[in-house]
Amino acid sequence: MTWIAAYFATGAFIGFLAGLLGIGGGMTLVPVLAAMFTAQQFAPDHVVHLALGTGMASIMFTSSASVRAHHRLGGVDWSLVRRVGPAMMVGALLATALSAWISQRALALAFSAIVYAGATQILLGRKPSAARGLPGTPALVAIGLVIGVVCGLVSAGGAFLTVPFMLFCGVSITTAIGTGAALGVPVAVMGTLGYVFSGWHVAGLPPLSAGFVYGPALVGLVAGSVLTAPLGARTAHRLPVSILRRVFACLLYVLATKMLWTYL
Repeated sequence: MTWIAAYFATGAFIGFLAGLLGIGGGMTLVPVLAAMFTAQQFAPDHVVHLALGTGMASIMFTSSASVRAHHRLGGVDWSLVRRVGPAMMVGALLATALSAWISQRALALAFSAIVYAGATQILLGRKPSAARGLPGTPALVAIGLVIGVVCGLVSAGGAFLTVPFMLFCGVSITTAIGTGAALGVPVAVMGTLGYVFSGWHVAGLPPLSAGFVYGPALVGLVAGSVLTAPLGARTAHRLPVSILRRVFACLLYVLATKMLWTYL
């Protein structure tokens, strides 16, 4: 019960951030879950895999709760979701299905490098420019495929890349946040299937796991996040988020550094 309470509290915190910034929460969750699973003495060679898979599965529920709130507030560009989403799904499934053949050290390195890059983009993000616009559909599909692969490797919904990209193209911040959350849902579904598949026959995983998705952690995380994600979304539409974006970027730097320190 102690660990379930810890998962619930972590989920509540991640859920608020998901609603506020459009993130799925996977990047923030992975180092935290890895530390929790290590403390519980789960499969030493697959702690990061379990953290990635469980974090990805939680995004399905966290982002869904966030999207509902943003949609009611008019903050989701569904036409953009339809153009970019399918390519992101393909990229995420491809990356996660191959995750079991990638070493834990390589995953930790990839996670940290990409998170550093994403945090820098968030930290240096500029105000939207009306002079810029989104590229055509072929370019959006190519960008979506690349982002999907990245999402699968680091267990993220992709908002840490899609939101800065949309801001650069002149999309308003509230629409970028809501659309980024919406793009994260199908990516999380495909990514979760990939992590379940790649870990299905791996020996030594903890009981109640479906591949690399640990059930008890997922339940606790979801229970906490679905309560707070709508609150974060409402806050995003009422308050300026520039300071909070900087705080979030700094948090990502800390988490990525912790991952490097632990697994490299």
